[in-house]
Amino acid sequence: MDSTMDDAVAGDFALINKLDIQCDLKTLSDDVKESLESKGKNSKKEEPQELLQSQDFVGEKLGSGEPSHSVKVHTVPKPGKGADLSKPPCRKAKEIRKERKRLKLMQQNPAGELEGFQAQGHPSSLFPPKAKSNQPKSLEDLIFESLPENASHKLEVRVVRSSPPSSQFKATLLESYQVYKRYQMVIHKNPPDMPTESQFTRFLCSSPLEAETPPNGPDCGYGSFHQQYWLDGKIIAVGVIDILPNCVSSVYLYYDPDYSFLSLGVYSALREIAFTRQLHEKTSQLSYYYMGFYIHSCPKMKYKGQYRPSDLLCPETYVWVPIEQCLPSLENSKYCRFNQDPEAVDEDRSTEPDRLQVFHKRAIMPYGVYKKQQKDPSEEAAVLQYASLVGQKCSERMLLFRN
Repeated sequence: MDSTMDDAVAGDFALINKLDIQCDLKTLSDDVKESLESKGKNSKKEEPQELLQSQDFVGEKLGSGEPSHSVKVHTVPKPGKGADLSKPPCRKAKEIRKERKRLKLMQQNPAGELEGFQAQGHPSSLFPPKAKSNQPKSLEDLIFESLPENASHKLEVRVVRSSPPSSQFKATLLESYQVYKRYQMVIHKNPPDMPTESQFTRFLCSSPLEAETPPNGPDCGYGSFHQQYWLDGKIIAVGVIDILPNCVSSVYLYYDPDYSFLSLGVYSALREIAFTRQLHEKTSQLSYYYMGFYIHSCPKMKYKGQYRPSDLLCPETYVWVPIEQCLPSLENSKYCRFNQDPEAVDEDRSTEPDRLQVFHKRAIMPYGVYKKQQKDPSEEAAVLQYASLVGQKCSERMLLFRN
């Protein structure tokens, strides 16, 4: 606010104070006048010292630190001489209440954090700072908010290793499977005999990831886990996750349909994000939360774009692009290139396909050796397509099986 507005605001506050303590007694009867005078004297005596000091405070030129000009109290004009132009015009009680509230807020917050004001020259002890109650909470504040001991419900989240299965995982496997079975029946309309326990285990429990617990990694180690949500002693949801050196990968979520009103999909995603941030504090390179594939035209997959900030991977140059830049293109086409640089290419594209590793007849060999033994021209096209999809580095670390 500029200095002109500062003067106007200071003047308004001074006039409000005058309205609070002045009235034209000559227009009233003597009895009423005596009553008001008595009341005015008593209230003035009882007025706390802090309020008197604050009235002096608002008389300052806000934002400049300069003392304001003194406010003169004019005498009542003689009868027949018209209105006292030095007095403010009549104002509605609602406006006065608003000004009083504004003044009170400024008294409570002299540093000016509320309205952008700044007052100088007054000790902070006159106005002790108050905690801001309207500030947005962080994700951790919401997720890990402590509840009283006599809370109606108790939520507990357990992270148990699923592959190889830990003792905690084995002890809860049947209950977890029953939750998944109900989820499939209600949400995906599966028959009661589907899926079987073996199908459930193969789909969400078995994993090709090796369990690792390096000294510089998270306490739980790397590998595949189930994040179980226990409410009042029973499992109501399970998040299947992979903890990797650079990210937490969200694989799947299933929940008890009786608790669908809790929006457990949203809550579990926020919980996994908070969990990733916790792991990041111990292992700095673990800094991403990966939600898997995004399909803009599928509502069951499109929800992932609601969590920000997030990026999508360009399918041609394999660089991460903020999702806000990708959405307009996806509205026009189901498939599009996100990288706006027309000259950009995949930096890890396959440039030496002959170094690609092939597993053939129980032997590992470079593709350059393997292709000399082949006469089928279509074989080369298939191998080159594979090389273009996995890139040069992976083509040398992975084995392409050929029979």
